[in-house]
Amino acid sequence: MLTRHCPPDTKRYSPLIIRSTRKKNTVFAHTATIAVLLLASGSAFAQTQPAPAAATAEGKAPPAAEAKPAATPEPKAAAEATGDQKLSGLGAVYSDRLNGHKTASGKRYDKNALTAAHPTLPFGSKVKITNEKNGKSVVVTINDRGPTQPERVVDISRAAAKKIGIGPKSMAPVKLEVVS
Repeated sequence: MLTRHCPPDTKRYSPLIIRSTRKKNTVFAHTATIAVLLLASGSAFAQTQPAPAAATAEGKAPPAAEAKPAATPEPKAAAEATGDQKLSGLGAVYSDRLNGHKTASGKRYDKNALTAAHPTLPFGSKVKITNEKNGKSVVVTINDRGPTQPERVVDISRAAAKKIGIGPKSMAPVKLEVVS
Protein backbone atom coordinates (compact mmCIF):
# COMPACT_ATOMS: atom_id res chain seq x y z
CA MET A 1 0.00 0.00 0.00
CA LEU A 2 1.49 3.32 -1.05
CA THR A 3 0.22 5.37 1.86
CA ARG A 4 1.44 3.20 4.75
CA HIS A 5 4.48 5.42 5.38
CA CYS A 6 2.48 8.64 5.19
CA PRO A 7 0.82 10.51 8.02
CA PRO A 8 -2.80 9.37 8.53
CA ASP A 9 -4.27 12.69 7.35
CA THR A 10 -2.78 12.31 3.82
CA LYS A 11 -4.49 9.01 3.01
CA ARG A 12 -7.35 10.81 1.26
CA TYR A 13 -5.06 12.43 -1.35
CA SER A 14 -3.94 11.00 -4.67
CA PRO A 15 -0.45 9.50 -5.05
CA LEU A 16 0.73 12.64 -6.84
CA ILE A 17 0.16 14.73 -3.73
CA ILE A 18 1.49 12.25 -1.20
CA ARG A 19 5.06 12.85 -0.14
CA SER A 20 6.31 9.62 1.35
CA THR A 21 9.11 9.50 3.87
CA ARG A 22 10.78 6.93 1.66
CA LYS A 23 11.97 8.32 -1.65
CA LYS A 24 11.52 5.08 -3.58
CA ASN A 25 7.81 4.91 -2.68
CA THR A 26 7.27 8.46 -3.93
CA VAL A 27 9.08 7.74 -7.19
CA PHE A 28 7.10 4.53 -7.62
CA ALA A 29 3.81 6.35 -6.95
CA HIS A 30 4.60 9.05 -9.51
CA THR A 31 5.79 6.54 -12.11
CA ALA A 32 2.77 4.28 -11.63
CA THR A 33 0.37 7.22 -11.84
CA ILE A 34 1.98 8.57 -15.01
CA ALA A 35 1.92 5.11 -16.61
CA VAL A 36 -1.77 4.68 -15.81
CA LEU A 37 -2.58 8.13 -17.19
CA LEU A 38 -0.66 7.44 -20.41
CA LEU A 39 -2.40 4.12 -20.92
CA ALA A 40 -5.83 5.56 -20.14
CA SER A 41 -5.42 8.49 -22.50
CA GLY A 42 -4.26 6.34 -25.42
CA SER A 43 -1.15 8.45 -25.73
CA ALA A 44 1.25 8.00 -28.61
CA PHE A 45 3.96 7.18 -26.05
CA ALA A 46 1.94 4.25 -24.75
CA GLN A 47 1.27 2.95 -28.28
CA THR A 48 4.78 3.11 -29.78
CA GLN A 49 6.51 -0.11 -30.71
CA PRO A 50 10.12 -0.80 -29.62
CA ALA A 51 12.77 -0.65 -32.35
CA PRO A 52 13.59 -3.97 -34.02
CA ALA A 53 16.61 -5.65 -32.43
CA ALA A 54 18.21 -6.45 -35.82
CA ALA A 55 18.39 -2.82 -36.89
CA THR A 56 20.07 -1.67 -33.68
CA ALA A 57 22.50 -4.61 -33.61
CA GLU A 58 23.91 -3.73 -37.07
CA GLY A 59 24.88 -0.29 -35.82
CA LYS A 60 22.46 1.45 -38.12
CA ALA A 61 19.80 3.68 -36.77
CA PRO A 62 16.35 2.21 -37.17
CA PRO A 63 14.20 3.90 -39.82
CA ALA A 64 12.07 6.64 -38.41
CA ALA A 65 8.59 5.33 -37.92
CA GLU A 66 5.92 7.53 -39.32
CA ALA A 67 4.09 8.99 -36.38
CA LYS A 68 0.39 8.64 -36.87
CA PRO A 69 -1.43 11.29 -34.88
CA ALA A 70 -4.14 9.89 -32.68
CA ALA A 71 -7.46 10.49 -34.36
CA THR A 72 -9.48 12.76 -32.14
CA PRO A 73 -13.12 12.36 -32.95
CA GLU A 74 -14.92 15.62 -33.49
CA PRO A 75 -17.62 16.12 -30.86
CA LYS A 76 -21.02 15.33 -32.25
CA ALA A 77 -22.62 18.51 -30.95
CA ALA A 78 -19.91 20.78 -32.37
CA ALA A 79 -20.13 19.13 -35.78
CA GLU A 80 -23.87 19.58 -35.93
CA ALA A 81 -23.91 23.10 -34.49
CA THR A 82 -24.08 24.67 -37.91
CA GLY A 83 -27.64 23.54 -38.60
CA ASP A 84 -30.75 23.36 -36.50
CA GLN A 85 -29.36 21.15 -33.81
CA LYS A 86 -31.70 19.66 -31.25
CA LEU A 87 -30.55 18.01 -28.05
CA SER A 88 -32.50 16.82 -25.07
CA GLY A 89 -31.62 15.67 -21.59
CA LEU A 90 -31.36 17.07 -18.10
CA GLY A 91 -30.68 20.73 -17.54
CA ALA A 92 -29.22 21.77 -14.18
CA VAL A 93 -28.93 25.16 -12.51
CA TYR A 94 -25.54 26.69 -11.68
CA SER A 95 -24.75 27.01 -8.01
CA ASP A 96 -25.02 30.54 -6.59
CA ARG A 97 -21.56 30.17 -5.06
CA LEU A 98 -20.07 30.29 -8.59
CA ASN A 99 -21.39 33.83 -9.10
CA GLY A 100 -18.50 36.11 -10.04
CA HIS A 101 -16.11 33.26 -10.91
CA LYS A 102 -14.48 33.16 -14.34
CA THR A 103 -16.06 30.87 -16.91
CA ALA A 104 -14.20 28.92 -19.59
CA SER A 105 -14.77 31.78 -22.04
CA GLY A 106 -12.97 34.19 -19.69
CA LYS A 107 -16.09 36.12 -18.74
CA ARG A 108 -17.40 36.24 -15.19
CA TYR A 109 -20.46 34.14 -14.36
CA ASP A 110 -23.48 36.29 -13.52
CA LYS A 111 -26.42 34.45 -12.02
CA ASN A 112 -28.76 37.22 -13.25
CA ALA A 113 -27.69 36.92 -16.92
CA LEU A 114 -29.25 34.54 -19.43
CA THR A 115 -26.24 32.26 -19.92
CA ALA A 116 -25.50 28.54 -20.02
CA ALA A 117 -22.69 25.99 -20.15
CA HIS A 118 -22.46 23.32 -22.83
CA PRO A 119 -19.63 20.82 -23.41
CA THR A 120 -19.10 21.45 -27.14
CA LEU A 121 -21.13 24.34 -28.55
CA PRO A 122 -19.03 27.40 -29.49
CA PHE A 123 -18.90 30.30 -27.03
CA GLY A 124 -21.36 33.01 -27.97
CA SER A 125 -23.84 30.57 -29.50
CA LYS A 126 -27.48 31.43 -28.90
CA VAL A 127 -29.47 28.41 -27.76
CA LYS A 128 -33.20 28.11 -27.13
CA ILE A 129 -33.78 25.98 -24.03
CA THR A 130 -37.29 24.57 -23.54
CA ASN A 131 -38.47 22.98 -20.30
CA GLU A 132 -40.19 19.79 -21.48
CA LYS A 133 -42.40 19.65 -18.37
CA ASN A 134 -44.17 22.97 -18.89
CA GLY A 135 -43.21 24.10 -22.43
CA LYS A 136 -41.60 27.39 -21.30
CA SER A 137 -38.49 28.44 -23.19
CA VAL A 138 -35.67 30.98 -23.01
CA VAL A 139 -32.80 31.96 -25.33
CA VAL A 140 -29.40 31.88 -23.63
CA THR A 141 -25.79 32.52 -24.63
CA ILE A 142 -23.20 29.76 -24.22
CA ASN A 143 -20.25 31.13 -22.22
CA ASP A 144 -18.90 28.13 -20.30
CA ARG A 145 -18.04 24.43 -20.57
CA GLY A 146 -19.96 21.79 -18.69
CA PRO A 147 -21.78 19.89 -17.39
CA THR A 148 -19.50 16.93 -16.80
CA GLN A 149 -22.19 14.46 -15.78
CA PRO A 150 -23.18 12.17 -18.67
CA GLU A 151 -26.96 12.49 -18.26
CA ARG A 152 -26.91 16.31 -18.30
CA VAL A 153 -26.79 18.34 -21.49
CA VAL A 154 -26.62 21.89 -20.14
CA ASP A 155 -26.02 23.98 -17.02
CA ILE A 156 -28.07 27.17 -16.96
CA SER A 157 -27.89 30.38 -14.96
CA ARG A 158 -30.34 31.06 -12.16
CA ALA A 159 -32.13 33.78 -14.19
CA ALA A 160 -32.62 31.47 -17.18
CA ALA A 161 -33.85 28.68 -14.90
CA LYS A 162 -36.38 31.02 -13.30
CA LYS A 163 -37.79 32.02 -16.70
CA ILE A 164 -38.48 28.40 -17.65
CA GLY A 165 -39.75 27.31 -14.25
CA ILE A 166 -36.79 25.39 -12.81
CA GLY A 167 -36.00 25.89 -9.13
CA PRO A 168 -32.64 27.29 -7.97
CA LYS A 169 -31.24 23.89 -6.94
CA SER A 170 -33.12 21.69 -9.37
CA MET A 171 -32.88 19.82 -12.64
CA ALA A 172 -35.49 19.32 -15.33
CA PRO A 173 -35.75 17.62 -18.71
CA VAL A 174 -34.95 20.20 -21.36
CA LYS A 175 -34.67 20.44 -25.12
CA LEU A 176 -31.95 22.55 -26.73
CA GLU A 177 -32.20 24.16 -30.12
CA VAL A 178 -29.29 26.13 -31.61
CA VAL A 179 -30.57 29.51 -32.77
CA SER A 180 -27.31 31.08 -33.97
